Amino acid sequence: MTDDGRTGEVDVLAEGVRLRFRRRWPHPVDDVWAALTEPDRLARWIGTYDGVREPGGAGTFTMTHEDGAAGEPLRVVACAAPVRLVVEWDTEGGWRVELDLDGDGGGAVLTFTQLFAPGTDVVDYALGWHWYLDKLDAEVTGGPPPPAWDAFLAATGPAYGRG
Repeated sequence: MTDDGRTGEVDVLAEGVRLRFRRRWPHPVDDVWAALTEPDRLARWIGTYDGVREPGGAGTFTMTHEDGAAGEPLRVVACAAPVRLVVEWDTEGGWRVELDLDGDGGGAVLTFTQLFAPGTDVVDYALGWHWYLDKLDAEVTGGPPPPAWDAFLAATGPAYGRG
């Protein structure tokens, strides 16, 4: 995939296909962490989580921008505020998402990582996460959100070979 600073990177590893995004903001790590974890801010860019918010905690995660999406079981695997959050949820065979934050000269760098089973075509997943991370960017910066899905796909899909 091409790298415009926002597209995902895909690596084929022995253990599976790794999808990774890196996003940078001139905002403090604590502010980005808040956008990732505080219920009101989380709901504005991706969804809601009703459950225990600590390692080993479980609950229900609902992606609020998916038409008709039902909540799915989610487990907090690791949480080291404000630098690391790892969650797993039961969707399409189970997902594990790792979110790592690092300071960058007063700003923050988020590394988003998801590992899929060997042989998985991750393009559609990459497009979806790209859109959600653009929504996170709008939450962090106060800027405009990305366009609705169809317009986003028309504009961004070609960078992923979709279009």
